[in-house]
Amino acid sequence: MTIKVLIADDQALVRAGFRVLVDAADGLEVVGEAEDGESAVAMTALLSPDVVLMDVRMPGTDGLEATRRILDEKREDGPRVLVLTTFDADDYVYQALRAGASGFLLKDTEPDQLIEAIRVIAQGDALIAPSITRRLVREFASRPSISRLNPTALHVLTEREREILGLVAHGLSNGEIAEKLFISPMTAKTHVSRILTKLAARDRAQLVVIAYESGLVTPGGA
Repeated sequence: MTIKVLIADDQALVRAGFRVLVDAADGLEVVGEAEDGESAVAMTALLSPDVVLMDVRMPGTDGLEATRRILDEKREDGPRVLVLTTFDADDYVYQALRAGASGFLLKDTEPDQLIEAIRVIAQGDALIAPSITRRLVREFASRPSISRLNPTALHVLTEREREILGLVAHGLSNGEIAEKLFISPMTAKTHVSRILTKLAARDRAQLVVIAYESGLVTPGGA
């Protein structure tokens, strides 16, 4: 099955580069290009892409607002949004995740990593680049107003689930967790889903925070 991709970026040269990269990958196809957020919203409704590569800073309706509007439908078969930007400011990460984005990568990501990210997102997984996960952690750790969870908050998790939560906190995708623990990707996905349910967490970003709040992992820890 071909993964349909929509590229949203205000720079024509950037869009052209992404188009060449995506179209050259097996099983991926660019179905449209949008030069601003307003166009991205309209083209998503028209073309029904599986994944939208969304730039953050665009004139008029920016990528964050476009993401909110695209995902506001909350359809199970709706598109996944992968936010791409040259800026790795923490505020952009938080806003993108709050808007419902499934992933967040920097534009200097290696081409093969970008293609893999598109595939991961299209499969329904979520992805945050490990470097960005570390920034989220540092930001969390520096906030004096954050209330820390008692370690017993994780008592509902099995030993395996705790292990997987730690890997999620270090930015690993379900596929990477599966490879590391010698389990199937579906098993990894099932474990993560159970962890989300048991901890009443909205998404993987919340799991990262919970892992650090509880002391399961620490900033800079292996």
